[in-house]
Amino acid sequence: MIETGTFEEVTQIKMSREIDGRAVYWVAAYLVDGLLIDTGCSYTSKELVAFLKGKDVRQAVNTHFHEDHVGGNREIMEALGIEFYAHPESVPLIAERPRLYPYQEMVWGYPEPSSVRPVPDLVRTDRYAFRIIETPGHSAGHIALAELSKGWFFTGDLYAREKPKFIRPEERIGKIMASMRMIMDAAGERLVLFTSVGKIVEDGRAALSNCLAYLTGLAATAKELAGKGLSDREIMGRMFGGEHNFAQITNGQYTSLNLVRSLLEVDGK
Repeated sequence: MIETGTFEEVTQIKMSREIDGRAVYWVAAYLVDGLLIDTGCSYTSKELVAFLKGKDVRQAVNTHFHEDHVGGNREIMEALGIEFYAHPESVPLIAERPRLYPYQEMVWGYPEPSSVRPVPDLVRTDRYAFRIIETPGHSAGHIALAELSKGWFFTGDLYAREKPKFIRPEERIGKIMASMRMIMDAAGERLVLFTSVGKIVEDGRAALSNCLAYLTGLAATAKELAGKGLSDREIMGRMFGGEHNFAQITNGQYTSLNLVRSLLEVDGK
């Protein structure tokens, strides 16, 4: 299932596996001036290729190596013959078959390994220049693409919502917060977030500021409770009322307990 829309000169491509006529979970790719950013999951790869044919796509960048961002790589390479790029840490991970949890296999499927090149510091198209910003925290080799003259920031999975309640075990909240601040520092007056979850946030500075304030407050509360001798699980219960139901849905990968443990590592300076 694919839905498309436009924002200024950018085409948003929302994709989801379809079960019983309904979208399971939306992810988004973006096409602007011949540059494709991310390729969704394997279940929608053929639909994506069909959409892209005739669109004069000349190059592509993956924001990171996760299966919902690289699932269309192989088929697009074979159909369109374009070069793909990613952060050097993501390059070998995109080239191998990942290990997925059952929910990941059901929602997004296994991406075919693909060969991509290390992304340069600046990706140029005919009309635009996209600065590559390293944005660690969500995963190894995570990047954002910034077209500073337009105020466009393609941020992958750096930002999904203002008040996250759960994270993966490898995510690091302190690094995510630092990456958000880098985006804000790089931006001029305008900051539009093109997220990978199907949302375009026109007031990106406010969204990132609100998220940072929320996470800063959570970290302070978690540390205060830890200082009183509460365990990680007790802190989770006090702050979130228990574990989020996403923990069960994701086979224990996305949990509020992971969030608490990462919050306790946040540098308070």
